[in-house]
Order: sequence, then C-alpha cells, then structure tokens
Amino acid sequence: MKIKTVRRTAPPRRVLTAFGVDDPVPLAGGQGTSWRAGHLVIKPLDLQPDELAWQASLYERLVPEGFRVAPPVRATDGALIVDGWTAWELVAGTHEQRQWPEIIDVGKSFHKALTDFERPSFLDRRSDVWAVGDRVAWGELPLERFGHAKHLERLARRLRPVDLPSQLIHGDLGGNVLFERGLPPAIIDLSPYWRPPAFASAIVVADALVWEGADETLLDTVSDLNDFPQLLLRALIYRIVADRRLWSGTPPRPDSDDPYLPAVELSLRLA
Repeated sequence: MKIKTVRRTAPPRRVLTAFGVDDPVPLAGGQGTSWRAGHLVIKPLDLQPDELAWQASLYERLVPEGFRVAPPVRATDGALIVDGWTAWELVAGTHEQRQWPEIIDVGKSFHKALTDFERPSFLDRRSDVWAVGDRVAWGELPLERFGHAKHLERLARRLRPVDLPSQLIHGDLGGNVLFERGLPPAIIDLSPYWRPPAFASAIVVADALVWEGADETLLDTVSDLNDFPQLLLRALIYRIVADRRLWSGTPPRPDSDDPYLPAVELSLRLA
C-alpha cells in the first residue's frame, strides 16, 4: 500500500507576527500540519469559522477543575483566523498508553464543567463521517442506508431505548488527553456532540477494545454508569459507520483480521 506523504508548509511570517510568536517547529502526530511556536500551536483552520468562534467563547466561560484545556488564541488584533491559520494554547503533556481509567475520570470532570452549556446550532449542519456515524448510532439516520457495514445489523438488533439526559460532550477523548507529572490531565481538540456524558466513556472503551489492546477488565472502570451496555453498542455502531465511510470501496475485513469482532462479541454478550 502506498503511504501518503504529508507536505509540511510552515506558517507565513505575517501569521507568526499576528500571533506574537516566531521560530516555528513542526509537531509530530495529528494531520502533520501543526507547528509549535513559542507558547502556541499554529495550524491551518480545520473547523468552520462559526465553530471556532463558539469554541473560543466556550473556553472563555469554562472553569477548569481537575483538568487543563488548550483554547484557541486570538491574534493581536483580536482575530481568531489569520490567512487561514489558527493558534491554540500549547499545553504540557504527552499521550500515555493504556491510561483509559484516567481518561474516563478526567472526561467525567470535563463533562461536569460543561453541564450548563447550551447546544450549539452548528451540530445540525455537520455532515462529516463521524457526525453521520453518531446519528446512525442514535437512530437519527436509518441504519438500512449503511447495512453493508459489517456487524451493524447484529448490533442494532440488541438496541433498546436509553433514557439519559444529553448535554455537550467531547466525543473523541481517547487520543486527546495529555498527561504531565504534577499537573492535571489536559483535554485537547474538542469534538463536540450532544449526547449523554456516559456515551463519551463508552467511546473510550470501544476504541480501547478495538484498537488499543484492552480486554474486558476495562469494564470495571465503567461499572457505575447506567445503561453502559446500550451505550457501548452505540459507540461501536458510531465507529463502524464512520470507519466504513472512510474506507468505502474496500472489501470488509475477514474475521481473522477484524479488530472490531472481539469488541462486538463482548458488547452483544453484555446487552
């Protein structure tokens, strides 16, 4: 398989000056387009402008307790976007392997702080593969349109109604929590959804089971969450639909090379 090479383009001098930084250094990970410059991460705009403005407003009102955040930073003239580039506060920390209980715990603190925030209207306009997967998981798009995706019908047959209140959540915590000794965990790259907070924990568990080598002992971490088996079913549907749309045109994975199969079997037993 041919590996796609990301061409790095450094932020222009005018952009660096506008944000009050200099000497950009490329950052590893992500899309390969981010740069560290002083106390900031500079990267091309990858959100709709109204979502970026909403995030800036949210972080201005958010009171972090037990976690850190990396909000967008304004240029010297108050702009959030300069020639297609944005700036975000650089937070100390690294991704740590197998820290799922800690990620789930800090996610609970983060969602508690988000309890009173309103639902952003731009969620209704999103049409990316993850937004589609989320809507399918919660019955807002017909599953039949995606019946070609492996495991969906089996998972859907076990779905039952979930009576849990929705609020603003981060729908991709697993790879977006940084750890630094002596500091609270840092939550980065907010992926907003309007769902029960425990759904965010179910996504962490689903991702850990499918991609990160977790086993069912991880379920002890979420034993206090109501309706968790139903949330795990939905988390797997969400990821499977998004994954299938990302790789449309490729044949389904055989059982011998299917990372979803053990997690699907586990979720069906729980449900």
